[in-house]
Amino acid sequence: MLDVLREPMFALLLAAGSVYWLLGDRAEAAFLLSFVFVIIGITLVQQRKTQHALDALRDLSAPRACVIRDGREQRIAGRDVVRGDWLVLREGDRVPADARLITGALSVDESLLTGESVPVDKSAEPPSAELSDAGADRPTAAGAEVYASTVVTRGVAQAVVTAIGGATAVGRIGRALGTVADMPSRLQRDSRRIVRRLAIGAACLALALVLLRWWWGGEMLLPSLLAGIALGMAIIPEELPVILTVFPALGAWRLSKRQVLTRRLPAVEALGAITVLAVDKTGTLTLNRMSVVALAPVGAPVWRDAADAALSEPLHALVEFAMLATPADPFDPMEQAIQAFGHQRLAGTEHVHDGRPVEFKYPLGEGILAMTHVYASHDPRRHLLATKGSPEAVVDLCHLPEPRRAAISAQVEALAAEGLRVLGVARGHWEETRATPDGQPTWPASQHDFDFEFLGLIALQDPPRADVPDAIAACRTAGVRVIMMTGDHPATALAIARQVGLSERPRLVLGHEIAELSDEALRERLREANVCARVQPEHKLRLVQALQAEGETVAMTGDGVNDAPALKAAHVGIAMGQRGTDVAREAASLVLLDDSFAKIVGAIAQGRRIFDNISRAMRFVFAVHVPIVVLALLPALLGWPALLLPVHIVLLEVLIDPACSVAFEAEPPAADVMTRPPRAADASPFARANVAHALLQGGGVSLLLLLGAAWLHQIGTAEGMLRAVVFVSLLAGAVALIGFNLAQLPVAIGAARRQRRETNRWWWPMVGAVALTIALALGVPALRGLMRLALPDVTAWGIAAAIVALSLGWLAILRRSRGDPSPAAAPR
Repeated sequence: MLDVLREPMFALLLAAGSVYWLLGDRAEAAFLLSFVFVIIGITLVQQRKTQHALDALRDLSAPRACVIRDGREQRIAGRDVVRGDWLVLREGDRVPADARLITGALSVDESLLTGESVPVDKSAEPPSAELSDAGADRPTAAGAEVYASTVVTRGVAQAVVTAIGGATAVGRIGRALGTVADMPSRLQRDSRRIVRRLAIGAACLALALVLLRWWWGGEMLLPSLLAGIALGMAIIPEELPVILTVFPALGAWRLSKRQVLTRRLPAVEALGAITVLAVDKTGTLTLNRMSVVALAPVGAPVWRDAADAALSEPLHALVEFAMLATPADPFDPMEQAIQAFGHQRLAGTEHVHDGRPVEFKYPLGEGILAMTHVYASHDPRRHLLATKGSPEAVVDLCHLPEPRRAAISAQVEALAAEGLRVLGVARGHWEETRATPDGQPTWPASQHDFDFEFLGLIALQDPPRADVPDAIAACRTAGVRVIMMTGDHPATALAIARQVGLSERPRLVLGHEIAELSDEALRERLREANVCARVQPEHKLRLVQALQAEGETVAMTGDGVNDAPALKAAHVGIAMGQRGTDVAREAASLVLLDDSFAKIVGAIAQGRRIFDNISRAMRFVFAVHVPIVVLALLPALLGWPALLLPVHIVLLEVLIDPACSVAFEAEPPAADVMTRPPRAADASPFARANVAHALLQGGGVSLLLLLGAAWLHQIGTAEGMLRAVVFVSLLAGAVALIGFNLAQLPVAIGAARRQRRETNRWWWPMVGAVALTIALALGVPALRGLMRLALPDVTAWGIAAAIVALSLGWLAILRRSRGDPSPAAAPR
């Protein structure tokens, strides 16, 4: 309410009511001042609607926590965690409360609390030695506490909650902090600047008009003030900030109904400008339902999965060591598939080693795309090694001669060409030669320091989503280029690209090229490439920056901790809601709640619709204010009776405001919304073409209204009747402007049936509301007297009908000659 009271329109309403009161027109003053409550009511309804949409989004985007309740894992809102809850913490999770570790071990980024960038290792038991990704020792705490808002960078653990909310370490810091207001978007800043300038201009013109009529025209001061107030009310476009607040908020709410969560409202503006969509293959283009479908052991034919396909002895070792190189409770779908396959096929045999502790781990790193688990054996000084990873990395670790490398590479190519993800598996033994003073082994610095025996290949299938080919075709039609990113073998990536219809002859860029090429060379490669293989998370940021340097508007998907910088750098970062980490979701602008690529394409269409509707609403606002300003200014300069009084202008504002925030916001997408190129990133509803078209629309209607009024004034029509004709014609003209800018009053009915599929559900209620307003204003004597109108005679009605008909003709000519001049419709 305070925001409403600070608006210039409120001050003008109070001023107009006060002048009427001083003139002795108490009924007119009360009637006009009653509109203060109407405008406050409309504003509060709009704000409440917007706030409900934002509250719903906040509920959806609230941090989630994985807890064990009733003997099973459950995902609940972070605010619902209570003391005593058992948390399950995994890589990428943001810790929801202060807790004490009960089982497992973690590496935790506590920089939010301590400022230290090095993650801290925490364990429920005295920790075993383990190398970090960088190969350096890190601080370790046994039976340690984890703190709310810190991030798990590695490991799996369970913890019991000891403090929540304001009692946590970060909560105590938070109590000392104030809230930070959201920054307005670029369009909101532009609209506020325009409204501010127009308000200053309106004040200057109104003051000039008062002086002109009172000082030089000899008119009484109070009537002159009324004319100046009417002009000021006519000029100020109060609706612009409403449009740019309501449309993105309700647009984000509509997106949430389509399983796309908006975390940052400016992303809604950027959606319609996306030119490049860089997406992960796994889980976005594919179902993320991994299954082992083929095994290629050394010295044996390729085994294919079937209901009656038994595993021979060479296959037992391959599957056994693939399982040993995989965490017992994995998070990654590929590793889950390996464990599930092994437990199904090797159940009850000595090849399944559930519960066998891992002595040491060499994690997957940028230098070596393979991971090794070290296990104890019967000999305390002899250790068992299990390795899996990319075939080329595992082959390299095995130090195989060139002929064997070539044979394995050919086998990998054949499997990958079927669209399968291929992993190499190896085993080895390492004998300890020296130990630390406390008896712990001195582990080699690198996996290359071991000797491995190559066991074979394991191939997994992740079928493409059924709706992806159609969605990619829709992107191509819309001028949006899709780039597929994957860590898979190049042949696998190319096969999946063909299966989903990305390209018949896809162009490829490899991860090491993204890392090694110069900026200019990388941009050159990316101009033609649509597949990036062997991509690591750290490559994504450079990919985004290279595309942005080419002037592209980039949307990027990601799900891991290391994806966060790229998600934040992209114009629209899109995190996966099902498999994504908390860190990725917090860095992203949008979250896909079901990880479906088709939902991204639908979001782009919605982003274009929202921008189109903002442009239409802006065009209508500028167009409808032109005749209001002209009819408030020129009669005063020409010495005519006042054609528009403040009460008429307020009634028009009451019509314009809901038209903008309801009818234009609900306008369905145009038929060509996904068949035209993306708009330019710097396109604006305030572009010259859009404003010029609005001025042409409003200028034509103004001219017709003035000509009609001039003719009636010339033949001596009574003041009340003249004012009634202008008021009725202006209301009808406003409806025509709404209809043509909504495309609800098309040039020809046949064209409408061909071009439009949906009708705006608010169009006919809007027409009915205007018709009812006219009927009440002319049909109720008390209202007619308050508004200083008189019933028109036959001649006056004829002039009004002619003004409306010619206005429709003028708007139809403009529409036919220019089409829809929305910036979104203009090619890049």
